[in-house]
Amino acid sequence: MNFVILNRYKTSKFGTFGRVYVLTSNIFRCFSLEPPWRGNQSNISCIPKGEYQVEFSYSPHFGHVYRVLNVPNRFNILIHSGNYGGDRSLGLISDTYGCILLGKRVGYLCKQKVILISKFTVSDFISILNREPFKLIINEVYK
Repeated sequence: MNFVILNRYKTSKFGTFGRVYVLTSNIFRCFSLEPPWRGNQSNISCIPKGEYQVEFSYSPHFGHVYRVLNVPNRFNILIHSGNYGGDRSLGLISDTYGCILLGKRVGYLCKQKVILISKFTVSDFISILNREPFKLIINEVYK
């Protein structure tokens, strides 16, 4: 079984930023972006920290993705490409309704903090994990 660690390190109106490590690979690291924490409310919050089983799946909208299973009070949480994770209630752009976005770098687009090079990163992530299921461990290490 593969293990993936997501260490959330910053949360703000621009989203919840993290660093992702695939433990079976010394070469794969990337950034993650999720919506800000809003009490695990559907469509506006990141999911709770904890351990989750994740399986390879297909989304008609995003193509090949990973699906996070058994998230309390949530469904259809995916790991997919996107750049923005801002708080929509503040008028910011977001490419996620609770899903986890992956990217190679953190930067700015339209004056909003984002992750970049996302499609390539998700494709690389899927390849490194060989479409196999894995255990996702989400930690909060805010500074």
